[in-house]
Amino acid sequence: MTDLETRTAGRPGAPGPPGALRRAAPALLGYAAVRALGLLALALWSAARDKSAYTLLTARWDSLWYTRVAELGYGYEVRLPGGDVHSNLAFFPLLPWLERLGAAVSPLSYADAGFVVSLLASLAAAWGIFAVAAHVYDRRVGVCAVLLWAVLPVGVVQSMAYSESLFTALAAWSLYAVLTGRWVTAGVLASLAGLTRPVGLAVTAAVWVAAVVAFGRDRNGRAGPDGADGPDGRDRARRVLGMLLAPLGAAGYVLWVGHRTGKGPLGYLDVQAGWRNGFDGGAAFARFVAAKLTSFPAALAGVGLIVGVALLVRLYVMCVRQRQPLPLLVYTGIVTVLALCASSYFGSKPRLLLPAFPLLLPLALGLARLRTSRSAPVVCAVAAASAVYGAFWLNGSGPP
Repeated sequence: MTDLETRTAGRPGAPGPPGALRRAAPALLGYAAVRALGLLALALWSAARDKSAYTLLTARWDSLWYTRVAELGYGYEVRLPGGDVHSNLAFFPLLPWLERLGAAVSPLSYADAGFVVSLLASLAAAWGIFAVAAHVYDRRVGVCAVLLWAVLPVGVVQSMAYSESLFTALAAWSLYAVLTGRWVTAGVLASLAGLTRPVGLAVTAAVWVAAVVAFGRDRNGRAGPDGADGPDGRDRARRVLGMLLAPLGAAGYVLWVGHRTGKGPLGYLDVQAGWRNGFDGGAAFARFVAAKLTSFPAALAGVGLIVGVALLVRLYVMCVRQRQPLPLLVYTGIVTVLALCASSYFGSKPRLLLPAFPLLLPLALGLARLRTSRSAPVVCAVAAASAVYGAFWLNGSGPP
């Protein structure tokens, strides 16, 4: 692990749930306030355009596919005139399962249940982000990290019946479990993350890398996280169990899809190809950006995209230089690479980056160094701008 991780791992044990909740309360209240502002702006903007804000949040784009899976199961597909086949097998099952459960135990519809799941999951994600940032740095940085995640321009997706909030919650808490040596918990949460989105492999990779490094540390006779000479056999067994559990969710679903389609282990890739999704190393994205640069005013958008990618790279370099724990670096790197280098619809890339919250930690560290009298107006102004942009975006092209 990095020196920073070794230092943080040696801190006293985390407080119990009531104490942990009190510690995270400022972050959660701030997050709820930002999201409430975003939903208010969306409601007002939608009403002015004679649209339903609730429909935009629960019954458009991917949310419709999730509710169809919850209601009808897998097997639904749409054949397009060009020959592409959009199959609902592309959508991982955990969110539809929770929607079905919510509809079964309450009077909620599947769409209503999806909205409730996303709201609760977004709070759990905010708490998980706080836990990670506060563990690596301190409580103030944790609060700032949560607020920055809340005010992202596409933060409105956190309140939609999409899987981003659910995945981020599972990923953040799995990473926290890794950082605090709770290997079985980390493995279970990583497995659930793998049942939520394809990028769940990033969480699995973080668990595996951390475990392998820990085994290497044991072999070299270095002290364990608790300061002891080394872990006992039970700790090693828990570590192995966490490693075994981590990939089960994603692997199980991908193999099931391959069996369902009759195309073997690579069947899921064929399903994604029907949506024109794949991994091409960023070639399609580069062509998309280059095409923007050939005319005006589209060139302004192209320059903006280049600046955005450069900022992401810069933030990741800062994460490395600040010696973030290795599991965070591995997780963030994979999420970012998959988001930028996939050949999927380019308008989706900002929301695909939502789970890459460790990229915000350098900014949170800088914000935390400011006095509250200076940082609060900045956060409020950015929150207002994010709320307006989210309302405009969702009433326009939106997140497909």
